This record gives sequence, structure tokens and C-alpha cells, in this order.
Amino acid sequence: MYFEPMKKFILPAIFFAAILISSCSVSKKINRPATKYLLHDEAFVHAQTGISVYEPATGKYWYNYQAEKYFTPASNTKLATCYAAMKYLGDSLIGITYDHVNDSTVVIKGMADPSFMHSDYRNNPVFDFLKKYKTIQVIDPAFDEYLGAGWGWGDYLEDYMAQRSAFPFHGNTVMVDWVNEHTLSFLPSYFQQHSVISGNLANGYDAYRPWDTNDFSFKSGRTKHSEIPFRPDEKTLQNLLKDTLKSDVETIEKYSGNLTDIIHSQPTDSLLKPMMHRSDNFFAEQSLLMVSERLLGEMSDRKIIDTLLKTDYKLMPQKPSWVDGSGLSRYDLFSPKDFVFILNKMKDDFGMDRIKNILPTGGTGTISSYYKQDSGYIFVKTGTLNGVVALSGFLYTKKNKLLIFSVLVNNHRGSATSIRKGIEKFIQELRDKY
Repeated sequence: MYFEPMKKFILPAIFFAAILISSCSVSKKINRPATKYLLHDEAFVHAQTGISVYEPATGKYWYNYQAEKYFTPASNTKLATCYAAMKYLGDSLIGITYDHVNDSTVVIKGMADPSFMHSDYRNNPVFDFLKKYKTIQVIDPAFDEYLGAGWGWGDYLEDYMAQRSAFPFHGNTVMVDWVNEHTLSFLPSYFQQHSVISGNLANGYDAYRPWDTNDFSFKSGRTKHSEIPFRPDEKTLQNLLKDTLKSDVETIEKYSGNLTDIIHSQPTDSLLKPMMHRSDNFFAEQSLLMVSERLLGEMSDRKIIDTLLKTDYKLMPQKPSWVDGSGLSRYDLFSPKDFVFILNKMKDDFGMDRIKNILPTGGTGTISSYYKQDSGYIFVKTGTLNGVVALSGFLYTKKNKLLIFSVLVNNHRGSATSIRKGIEKFIQELRDKY
């Protein structure tokens, strides 16, 4: 009878011990495929690898390996941007705010919406609205941070590094197609008058422009089609709008009236889905600027990131070094546990149905060549830079357990394909055995 009062302490202790033993057992089991496919595999042996596997239903980590260390995440950074966009951009994007001066004149302000005149969208409500006016006055927001901190300047002509702006036009790229040895076609056509062709383009072209101008030059090469970023400065936007709308367009520094009216452009998720499926850097950068404009009334990636880290992300396991929306920057540093935190928050706040529509599954998007047998059971974001492969997302196991995982690999010297295949084998074993 002396032991009767101790029952209420003994039973919980036994229960806790059972959970602890079970948790350790799962961790040991997962360590085997992690070691086999990731840590000791030839493709990984000289790299740095971080792994975290979490079960949201129990709030327990199943496995962690260097999960609190910082890694360059590449496009996994888009997960942080995507959550903020899902929360703060509403159901549809704001294309412009405006003040109707009279039947022929309107004053507008760009809201960083990247869908204006973009080839992804057939309907363009902002264009349909603006073409009714003879005179358009565009407020200059004095935004000129076209390139992000830590971006590779040598890549400024690559299509994945379109420059940012307050009023994007055609994705801030010019589409150039080879027609014949003497002719190229341009979209937007405005850039044709700013292009010089040197010599005979018998088999295609090579393109060049100085980093700080939109003076394009072309010489003989092998390219038949390309999308080349242009510099989206104030004057270029003004001329593009003039050329496209056939209206008088002027830029104004200040406006004393009220820009209270709004033109919505596209459903928000119609932007976020391609952003995550094809890992669209431009959409990600503009999404972060749109969130900044909505919350702060100005477009500043630095200020909105600081705000988000102090609010939505204040409980992150490790405070990241986060500097851009896309993950192009080498300054970005996150831990695997950070991505587990973001994904779990995304699930809790928006539900898996919306997430499944936004993130690619097996055989689609950036994992079109992977996880084909698991289509509909895995929803992830990839990340790739030179020496970097990342994969974070959701996995439904064959026992219908939902897991959140993050695998970040830095400084590998082999092929990215070998790294991706190793991660696929590891994830497949998680799915099959649990």
C-alpha cells in the first residue's frame, strides 16, 4: 500500500520511456538508408549533408543529421517566399492602383505584379484597362535594386536572372527568335530598334548587351531562341508602354491625389504554382516585393525579410541568413530544421489541398524525371546551384503517415544527377517502410 500514490508518476514515466525508445528505434532504422544512400555514397562523401525528417501528427522528429547547421539552400529559399505570398497576397494579385483623372487620363502605380504582358497569361486585365486611356501617368517608385545581393553578376544575360522592377513588363525579358541569316524577331518588338546585327547569322546567333544598357548586339552563333533579360529602368518601361498601348505615357515623381482604386490581375495561386513547379526566380523575387508593398507600403526585400523574421518566422529553429526571394544568392543560409518549420507552418495555415496544387509532385515540374512511381504522394521544392542540391517537402508513406523532410547538400563535386538519385533512394525507402 505504500506504493499506491506512486502509480500516477510511474505510468506516465513508463509511457514516456516507451515513446523515447520507439523514437530512438525509428531514428536508428532511418540512419541505415541515410548512411547507405547519402552519407557514405561516393557522390556524397566529400560533400556536407543535412537531413531532417519530422512527423507533424506527433510533433516528433524521426531523424536528424546536421539538421541545425546552416546550408546554402538554393531555390528551397522559395518556400519562405511562397508562405509569405500565400498569407499576404490574398486570392488575387493587385496589378496596379490608380486614380481616374478624367476620361482620357489616368495615374497609375505599379505593384510589382509580374504577370503584366507575361506569356503565361492569356487574359491581362491591366492591359485591357490601360488601353482605354489616351494619357497614362506612371508614378516612379524610385526602385532600382534590379539585381539581388549575392547574385552572380556574370549571369546577367541568362533567362533565369531576369531583373526585378516595380512595374514588370513581359517578365522583364525580350524573346529573340532566329528567322533567317539576316533577320531576328523580337518580343516585345520595341527592342528591335535597339539591336545591331553584325555579319551573317547563317546558323543562329550569339547575343550580348552591356549590363547597364539595353543596346543589344548579335553575331553569328548557334542560338535559335532565347529569352534575354533587359534592364527595366524608368525610361525603358515608359517606352514599352508607349509602344504597346499606343498612348502618351509619362513618368511622374510624386502625385498628390489618392490611388485608392485597384485592378486585380491574376489569381495568386496561378503565379505561385509556376513559381514552384519550374522554380521561377523572377516570379519569386516579384512575389516578395509584392508582399513588401502590401505590408510596408514600399518595395524592399531587405525590410520585408526583416519584418517576416520578427513575426511569422520568429520561432524558426535557427535564424537564417535570408537576402532574396528566389535563392539565387549565395548569401542565403538556412538549416534543414528551418524548412521543416516553414513547411509545417504552411500545412497548418493553408492545408494540404492548397499545397498540393502549388508544389510539384512526382513526374512533374522540376522533379519530372524523379519520383514517378510516387506521383500524388510526394510534394516538394527542389534547389540547385553549382555544388548545391536541395529537396524539402511532404511525403505520404505507404502506411499513410504524413512526413515533412528536408535534405540539403552543399559542396559536392560530382554530378547533381547522382546526388538527386541518392536522395530519391533515401526518400523512397522512407515511403516504402513507414
